[in-house]
Amino acid sequence: MDSFFKVKRPQEVYQIIDAFEALGKETVSTAHAVGRVLSGDLTSPEDLPGFARSTMDGYAVRSKDTYGASESLPALLEASGEVFMGQCPRDAVGPGRAVRISTGGMLPEGADAVVMIEYCHFLDESTLEVSRSVSPLENVIEPGDDFRKGAGVLAGGHALRPQDVGLLAGLGLSELPVYRKPVVALISTGDEIVPVDVLPGPGRVRDINRYTLDAFCRRAGAEPVYAGLCPDDFEPLKDMVEHAMETADTVWISGGSSVGTRDLTLKVFDTLPDFELLVHGISISPGKPTIIGRCGGRPIVGLPGHVASALVVADVFLSRLLDRLSGRRHTGPWRRHEVTATIGRNVESTNGREDYVRVRLVEGPDGLVAEPVFGKSGLISILVASHGLVRVDMNTEGLYEGQQVRVWIPGA
Repeated sequence: MDSFFKVKRPQEVYQIIDAFEALGKETVSTAHAVGRVLSGDLTSPEDLPGFARSTMDGYAVRSKDTYGASESLPALLEASGEVFMGQCPRDAVGPGRAVRISTGGMLPEGADAVVMIEYCHFLDESTLEVSRSVSPLENVIEPGDDFRKGAGVLAGGHALRPQDVGLLAGLGLSELPVYRKPVVALISTGDEIVPVDVLPGPGRVRDINRYTLDAFCRRAGAEPVYAGLCPDDFEPLKDMVEHAMETADTVWISGGSSVGTRDLTLKVFDTLPDFELLVHGISISPGKPTIIGRCGGRPIVGLPGHVASALVVADVFLSRLLDRLSGRRHTGPWRRHEVTATIGRNVESTNGREDYVRVRLVEGPDGLVAEPVFGKSGLISILVASHGLVRVDMNTEGLYEGQQVRVWIPGA
């Protein structure tokens, strides 16, 4: 049997991933909601703001009392009283009157504008000279200018940013409906792998993938759980996967999909009830020996053992998978942070596969230059030295020095 009898093109893999459904819903405190994804549309329960407010320090006035005012011919108003923050104004603004007001203060009755303090000068204790005219509602926020009661605020599938949390707090929403965070069970495999706190003996290496994938999941808003380190042995790996499936929303195995051991991962997957193989190899480099399946509606993944390959697959495909499970909607290309640069040297590629080249960004005389970071397979220093990835299309034979490229910066 061909080890890659179901090799998929990247676009096919994206379609497979997009078929997975978002997880269940829960309610969280607004104070802990940043990064969470709304599970339903939110509407405003009230007008925001609830009263007319000043946007400047100055004087609340009737705008028509300032018409024609200039430095050479200022308007003269009688100033008295002050609007105190957090209180209703005690003084109304009548014809030819002005009341002192600070930014955020409630506009007094009768006033329809605010003159900035820079254009106000006292001639005596009560006579205010205004050297600039203002129009109705100038320097004023009206009730509902931000949101009217009943208006749509944020749509379901939106990942909450700090400014969104602030808005919802301003609307008095102390709890929010969100999708659950995906729980990702991570399993490392390999006879040569030892825990991070163990000094590796001859031929052994520490478990790097556990920590890189853990960090990747946390950055993506998921909850990683370490399900164990397993030798290349069928029965222990089967037990570990079955146990992980009981508690996790998705299980990722790293190491068992590399040449010589990938069949072990697939054999274990095949023992799971209702397992369906969806992807057995992807036409990309690095990361071709990737397995994606479905078991009871949940995705289960076999990743390459090389950390560089595993991270490319995670960045390119599993970030999308976590978005799907989290309920996050892809609303445009801005979901992926990219910058334009020119490639610093020729890059060869094999026709028929997508290549992902790690690059370091440097400032050149004409803008950003993407310098490819090459080295021997498996070197972690390459990952640390690079800033992003350049995708080489499968229908090309490479890139030429000076060619303009898009550099994808994962996690930015």
